[in-house]
Amino acid sequence: MALTRPAQVKAIGHPLRTTILQLLHERAASVTELAAAVERPKSTVAHHVDVLTRNGLLRVVRTRKVRAIEERFYGRTARMFYVTAEPSPAGDAMPGDFNDFQVAARESAPAFEQGKLWGFIRHARISEDQASQFWDRMAELVAAFDQMPRAGETTYGFAIGIYPTDHPTLPTAE
Repeated sequence: MALTRPAQVKAIGHPLRTTILQLLHERAASVTELAAAVERPKSTVAHHVDVLTRNGLLRVVRTRKVRAIEERFYGRTARMFYVTAEPSPAGDAMPGDFNDFQVAARESAPAFEQGKLWGFIRHARISEDQASQFWDRMAELVAAFDQMPRAGETTYGFAIGIYPTDHPTLPTAE
């Protein structure tokens, strides 16, 4: 699902909401189950679920009666969310503080300290069209990662990106 509104991007920019979305990747869950998983009060989790629901990232997928109360189970509206470069229909600007690599850097620090962080960085002088084509291939890899069956005890992060730099280049060969 393409996120085109600043409010949607802001909604997924909060670490607890990102965690809720990740948990709901496995299966639908109630606020009670989510609160237990993240060890936070139900009222806090309910607030964040409401923000995600208002912005079209979650929806109620089923309900059940628990005593006299109707319990709602929430599910994601898409397997993958991505921020698009397309302008917002309302013309609003995207928040400047949204950066997946900032989140990845924060999350990966303990893994780095434990010697369990694997990564590569490469630089290549390519055209904008080639970069766009390469990004499409990376999006396929992200989709494959998202669709892997859930197993094991450890949750792994996966960060991927492509960006222009001012990395030095050799002059054109004569």
